Amino acid sequence: MIRAELKDGVRLLTLDRPEVLNAFNSAQFERLAAAMLEAQQDPATSVVVITGAGRAFSAGADLAEDRPPPEELEFGFQGCIDILIDFPKPLLLAVNGLGVGIGATLCGLADMVFMAESARLRAPFSALGLTAEASSTYTFPRLMGSQAAARFLLNAQWLDAEQCRASGLALEVFADEGFLQRVLAEAANLASLPLVSLLATKALLLADHRDAMKTANRSENEALLRLRGAPANVEAVTAFREKREPDFTAIQSKH
Repeated sequence: MIRAELKDGVRLLTLDRPEVLNAFNSAQFERLAAAMLEAQQDPATSVVVITGAGRAFSAGADLAEDRPPPEELEFGFQGCIDILIDFPKPLLLAVNGLGVGIGATLCGLADMVFMAESARLRAPFSALGLTAEASSTYTFPRLMGSQAAARFLLNAQWLDAEQCRASGLALEVFADEGFLQRVLAEAANLASLPLVSLLATKALLLADHRDAMKTANRSENEALLRLRGAPANVEAVTAFREKREPDFTAIQSKH
């Protein structure tokens, strides 16, 4: 579920599945895509802020889901990411808690990322026998530099809020108390400015990058399709469900 609230030109979208730490299933990607298109088409919306309900921003993909066939989805994961890439208005993230997987890679698609001081991010793809997603193989090197991005995307370790800010993945860190209000104040300042100027400036900022981001998104999805269900991914997901550490020893010996 996604809750939408509009006030003075700022549309707040809240990822609202706190019982699963706002993990994304296919329905949630459909909802986010539709919510972003609605915000894009709404003349009363100048700025969008995405945050999470409860103690998490998003715990990433919902591993408990049986994925529906792509033909049953209107947008799908790839379509949702393309909509975020093409979104013409300012997009801010208010990372209120932990962000894992898509909860981290969304940071590369926002114009500004703000984090609560207790928030932290992780890109667990290698540990799941998978690869990166959501154009992060393109956006993260731009934001963080190539080596820092490689470390983050390859080693599946956590970055705390201050490390994210220092690396360029987040713009600013605010105290947990009053965090969302601080981000909404930033958004309100933007929304008070002429929308025509915001649209033109964002278009110029992303003019040389949108096609590359979409290409990265497609290449990543192709790699994910190859790796999903392969031995390393099966062992990682099985270990997660059995609440044990994965054992990749036998798989590694085949390479």
